[in-house]
Amino acid sequence: MDRFTALNVFRQVVDLGSFAAAARHLGLSPAAVSKNIHELEAHLSVRLLHRTTRRMSLTEAGCRYHEQVVRILDDLQEADGSLGPLQTAPRGTLRVSAPMSFSLIRLAQAIPRFLERYPELSLDLQLEDRRVDIVKDGFDLVLRGSDRLEDSSLVARELMTLHHVLCGAPEYFARHGVPEDPDDLRRLECVQFTLSGHAGEWSFQRAGQQRRVPVRGRYKVNSSLALCAALRAGHGVSLVPEIYVREDLAQGRLQAVLGDWAPPETRLYAVYPSRRHLQAKVRAFMDFLVQELGADSLG
Repeated sequence: MDRFTALNVFRQVVDLGSFAAAARHLGLSPAAVSKNIHELEAHLSVRLLHRTTRRMSLTEAGCRYHEQVVRILDDLQEADGSLGPLQTAPRGTLRVSAPMSFSLIRLAQAIPRFLERYPELSLDLQLEDRRVDIVKDGFDLVLRGSDRLEDSSLVARELMTLHHVLCGAPEYFARHGVPEDPDDLRRLECVQFTLSGHAGEWSFQRAGQQRRVPVRGRYKVNSSLALCAALRAGHGVSLVPEIYVREDLAQGRLQAVLGDWAPPETRLYAVYPSRRHLQAKVRAFMDFLVQELGADSLG
């Protein structure tokens, strides 16, 4: 068995969805494609594909193996390309995980410009607010927001600072009063973002003084977009990254309060595995992020 050929055949079968399509793409006979898959499965002593006369699907082992094979083949392709100055353009598949709310508000409209710049590069962008395992889940890079980044074997590059604002709808404050001190939040309906590390306690600083306030509310949510919608509907107050509500504040749909008390800042990082050389496709996306977010980065 030619191991490289077998891996490439397996990738194309999965990516194109059939043995016949892979055979046409690779210039092989369907029998040769089938033979390579059989030999690869025999070598691994595991079934990679469920096959019937009408359909094909990955087994659990096949799904995991495919992720690793794609990464290996892309690395080999990039290694070959790195030998010539005319072949150093980013190429292959770039897998990125990013927070959903931030990406929809700040990045989504810019992504097509990135793809136009690198026509040989494919982007697999997974939008989710959960904290993924970059190595286990097979990502090349993740965007991660945090007021502190835990020590690990990963490399992190700070991209920008997200400044928070305490706000609510003017109608809500008309009914319940505008807070004049952080302790006033104890009597207000506080919408809590559950994925933050301090959902049940908000902190503020002023002139070297720090105040921590336990907050309560009937609505807890793991989406910043849903949280902002609740505020616009007049359901309480919350701490929100300012760029999420910038237009709402400018149009008067939301009102910022306690402006003389500074809430914590969140820093946005690009994180990637330190055990891997920074690939051209990752570096290209990093450069794009720095350029795109530069106008918002204040630190």
